[in-house]
Amino acid sequence: MEKIGFVTDSGESIEFYVEEETRVNGIGYLLVTDSDGDEANAYILRDMSADGDTEADYVMVEDEVEFEAIARVFQQMLDDVDFR
Repeated sequence: MEKIGFVTDSGESIEFYVEEETRVNGIGYLLVTDSDGDEANAYILRDMSADGDTEADYVMVEDEVEFEAIARVFQQMLDDVDFR
């Protein structure tokens, strides 16, 4: 499992484990967790990078409709993962 680092808008460094990635309607999404244990919290991140950007720009999916739709995609990919 790949571990990647992010820098928040406030400059804080955080790390997540990438569980899976997908593209839906041309938008990239990552399913990440905050630890590699059984009690990990899962998050869905949307790629906001523009073509040609040298660094990725991800934001947490906060829209409930978008979150539920992408969560279903990831659930189909990883049928034994509980997103709640």
